Amino acid sequence: MTTATAPPTGRSRLAELAAAQINKWQEGYLRDSPKDIAALARLRRGAGRDAGDLPDLWTLVDTTPLHAHREGGRSLGEEELVRAENALHAALTLWALHQQSRSTRMHRLHTRSRPAGLGAAVRRLMPPDGIDEPVRKRLVRAGTAPDLTALSQRLRDLVVLLRRADVPLDYGLLAGQLYTWQWPGGSDTVRREWGRSFHAWQEPAALGHSPADDTLNISDSDKDAS
Repeated sequence: MTTATAPPTGRSRLAELAAAQINKWQEGYLRDSPKDIAALARLRRGAGRDAGDLPDLWTLVDTTPLHAHREGGRSLGEEELVRAENALHAALTLWALHQQSRSTRMHRLHTRSRPAGLGAAVRRLMPPDGIDEPVRKRLVRAGTAPDLTALSQRLRDLVVLLRRADVPLDYGLLAGQLYTWQWPGGSDTVRREWGRSFHAWQEPAALGHSPADDTLNISDSDKDAS
């Protein structure tokens, strides 16, 4: 007996694509691959900017796999592809900014035991026994952005704080959320996800693993500090 599975949605396909592309660049970057270091430098220039502003990035922000028909599913429509391209651009460029000069993986898969959603990541910037109001307000401000470009700009400010604190984020998950954000009612859905993530985060000791599990320990580097 076979078990039927639901066809992949536009959101899940985009999240999968973003994670795959970032994983490839991230591993090369941590190996000091000149090609991947150069790719990140190009991507960083697009952080917080509209997808159409930098034609130089079109060869890096590649949505080709989303045009392919998947068995058991359907091809994405034009409106879905446009929103997917915008979300992928935002996620990849924000990750490149986050990874800059970091010797640990700034993209990390979110799991229930090791949350890496945006809300949980922002909560990690705060003291365990209190709320840092300026940081919380940055998250709230991101959640009230009027459009994706403004959202990307506000997320850029949060990413700078996360990079400074070496706090990772699941950029596949974020890409999917940025895709959802662009649909009617999508911003409400994403804000609720960020809120749940914020309140669900716990101290690593409470989850039964060491903070060292969250990072790959490599010596610090300033290879692209500019």
